[in-house]
Amino acid sequence: MPKIAVIGAGNVGASAALYLAEAELGDITLVDIVEGVAKGKALDLLEAGPVRGYDTMIEGTGDLRAIAGSDLVLVTAGLPRKPGMSRLDLLKANADIIRGVAQAIREHASKAFVIMITNPLDVMTYLTYRVTGFPRERVVGMAGVLDSTRFRSFLAAEIGVSIEDIQAMVLGGHGDTMVPLVRYSTVGGIPIEKFIVKERLEQIVQRTRDGGAEIVKLLQTGSAFYAPAASAVQMAESILKDKKRLLPVAAHLNGEYGFRDLFLGVPAILGSRGLEKIVELELTSEESAALKKSADEVRKGIADLELEPATR
Repeated sequence: MPKIAVIGAGNVGASAALYLAEAELGDITLVDIVEGVAKGKALDLLEAGPVRGYDTMIEGTGDLRAIAGSDLVLVTAGLPRKPGMSRLDLLKANADIIRGVAQAIREHASKAFVIMITNPLDVMTYLTYRVTGFPRERVVGMAGVLDSTRFRSFLAAEIGVSIEDIQAMVLGGHGDTMVPLVRYSTVGGIPIEKFIVKERLEQIVQRTRDGGAEIVKLLQTGSAFYAPAASAVQMAESILKDKKRLLPVAAHLNGEYGFRDLFLGVPAILGSRGLEKIVELELTSEESAALKKSADEVRKGIADLELEPATR
């Protein structure tokens, strides 16, 4: 069985552990700075196995050394967004946490694939990539899957069709500047423009951009966790089972879409080698401009990290 580490036992981490267990993707080590929280939730999840029908070992700990030998690491550690905060407001606080986590991954799980979930997503994924020194194939961020599933949910509800028939694609940074691609979104292969008028589509696109903030505002004391966790586990499954799913993920760009040395949401194939291929879509001038704006926003966040210049 593969060994999977989930760093951060809050709502996202615990939900991810549950979905991983139910899919029986591997044995799970749940890690949290509050050791009792990790141990308690792990034990609770283990005891749910006989009822839910999964046969997975789950342990909890406060010691990052327990991730040793992990095949895949999901990182959810960090502070959640609060009402009125943008993802970039979180940067300074979460950067210190992620630096320590990335150093532990480099030291104890040097062969692992890493899926970043902590916000601001694109910047934290870049920081992890730089600190671990891992090749880009082994470090990706969960963003586009979540943004696309929100877009799909809103489209299905608006049109009145099964969510299973909706395909959608969202590019760019995981934030207010994300780029939902209407032209590449379909219902059973039929363009969504056939079902929804332009003005209404624009409203749904904006709701997708505001999807995280909408939930933060409703919850008041936290941020989304079910959908982010489910999205990360879909990525993990594609890697661990070599499913080669084409998914929108935050990937390190090396010339693709005209960008270099930053993480940005793009369509990619995930398989047993991790990030196996980035797929470049043909974009209109308007879409390209929107993607550049999103990339510029990510670059600002990376600049705020004040890292030494990249040497690779």
